[in-house]
Amino acid sequence: MQKKILVTGAFGLVGTDLVLSLQQKHGEDNVLAIGRTKANSSFIGISEVADVRDSQRMDELIVKYHISEVYHLAGLLSAGGEKNPDLAWDINLNGLKVILDLAVKHKLKVFWPSSIAAFGPTTPKEQTPQHTILEPSTIYGATKVAGELLCQYYNIKYGLDVRSLRYPGLIAYKAEPGDGTTEYAVSIFYNALRNEPFECFLKENSILPMMYMDDAIRGTLALMEVNSEKLSVRTSYNFAAISFSPKEIFEEIKKHVPTFGISYKPDQRQKTADSWPRSIDDSSARQDWGWQHQYTLPKMVEEMLKQLKVKLNNV
Repeated sequence: MQKKILVTGAFGLVGTDLVLSLQQKHGEDNVLAIGRTKANSSFIGISEVADVRDSQRMDELIVKYHISEVYHLAGLLSAGGEKNPDLAWDINLNGLKVILDLAVKHKLKVFWPSSIAAFGPTTPKEQTPQHTILEPSTIYGATKVAGELLCQYYNIKYGLDVRSLRYPGLIAYKAEPGDGTTEYAVSIFYNALRNEPFECFLKENSILPMMYMDDAIRGTLALMEVNSEKLSVRTSYNFAAISFSPKEIFEEIKKHVPTFGISYKPDQRQKTADSWPRSIDDSSARQDWGWQHQYTLPKMVEEMLKQLKVKLNNV
């Protein structure tokens, strides 16, 4: 039977790429993209405006489109969450609970992203284990820990097939960069191609786990396709590729744009970055469902510059 897939948060950083991949795999008519605002005029496919906290509206859409699988990406990220903690809690947790309850009701398969934000200052910084201390210092992180436990609870209590990955910082060119703690690593490319010096809001040696979006999407789809019996983690899998600092990505970009300059002016996001790991042990994901990343730092930088040149008409 043909899958009918719903993607919430469909026009954000991950959703923009994920929807395209799902459309290519399953057909445009089988993917419903949901956002809190209307889709951009350039969007091709089926889209609806909905708030994930509105259970009745979400129920109606699931029935209307005969949904069988949900990728629930809608959420407020780290920097936005610190500006409005109440809203972050409401969207990130109440929205997730609405989706989980409807998934039980309609027997749906669910993907929900956790994050390295679930870790905190007391978490081991190097090769962070799958099972470790989760004491985050941000509201975003708190919602991710609670969300992981909620997903596991629904799996144990109701047998719900819900799967999750702890995303590292994600680097992509299709969506515009936001104000998240790791998104300096997206913004920096725009400055380089516009020949503008970059002011980084993190210290030059702040190493964080990162991943190119193509790897993240490939890993997400692979997790959703693997046989349920192979999964040993029902909170959220550690998920890793490369770790680097602002200085390291700057030096890699400078090989392609020799005139590029950078300065460092750490802001409140530095404290968040300091609370996160420098590298992640994702051996459970590699053993359970064969996860392997493909993009190194040099390969990612080359691809980002190539794709953004086209996007910015900077050929």
